[in-house]
Amino acid sequence: MLLGSAIFVMCFFADLGFCQDFGYDGTIGPNFWGERYQNCGHGKLQSPIDIEETDVIVQKFPPLIFKNFDEPLESVHLKNNGHTVVVSISGGAVPSISGGPLAGTYNFSQLHFHWGKTDEEGSENLINNQSFPLELHMVMFKTDHGSFAEAANETDGLAVLSFLYIATSEDNENYEQFAEQLLLVQDVGSSVDINGFVSLDDFTTTDRNHYFTYRGSLTTPPCSEVVIWIEFKNTIKLSHNQLQEFRELSGQEGKLEHNFRPIQPLHDRVVYMNSPE
Repeated sequence: MLLGSAIFVMCFFADLGFCQDFGYDGTIGPNFWGERYQNCGHGKLQSPIDIEETDVIVQKFPPLIFKNFDEPLESVHLKNNGHTVVVSISGGAVPSISGGPLAGTYNFSQLHFHWGKTDEEGSENLINNQSFPLELHMVMFKTDHGSFAEAANETDGLAVLSFLYIATSEDNENYEQFAEQLLLVQDVGSSVDINGFVSLDDFTTTDRNHYFTYRGSLTTPPCSEVVIWIEFKNTIKLSHNQLQEFRELSGQEGKLEHNFRPIQPLHDRVVYMNSPE
């Protein structure tokens, strides 16, 4: 158990979120992750999943409470870690979330993205077997556990807020600054600091009453089953050109054109859908 915990912390903190010995193709692709990381191959609470609306249980959860989501971010750090692009907060108030299916308060750790080669695929979680061109994962840790490292080893330690995107013909003005900075982190290991970033409300969406939630895992090694997923139904619009900026990033083996894990078996898990009505 101690060895597993050490591996988890080492992997998760490597470049803010990921082990370095995996990829999305060939012998280091998702089909081979389980050879080194047991949860990836034998876990029963793995993510992502296909959310079938006909099979969910509708439930009215308490309202989600978002703190500091409406404030512009003073300073953020943007980095290409070879697997995705990661945004962490380097200055200013830390956003947090509570309520809904969460028992306690969860603080912001980082956010990152998953995408595909075309506008027809790229998201990790599916809804009614439909894929989306981009998915944002906002990783939060439970403050009751004291620190991210401690929370990352608890069954309720992490919450991931997941947002899906659709392609449109017009640019999203809230992403203009972000898209410009993506050009500066095309190389693996490159990073840039951004001052005066938009608020998380503007970067995602304020329509957050309708969502799915389930118990799951990280979608990259070590695939630890410590995540409460909140998948929002409302989508975010990005133009094709803005989506294409993600596909121009470099990975460890050339262009990082796709970085999504295939869906995993649901087993006996229940997926809930929050319905304020």
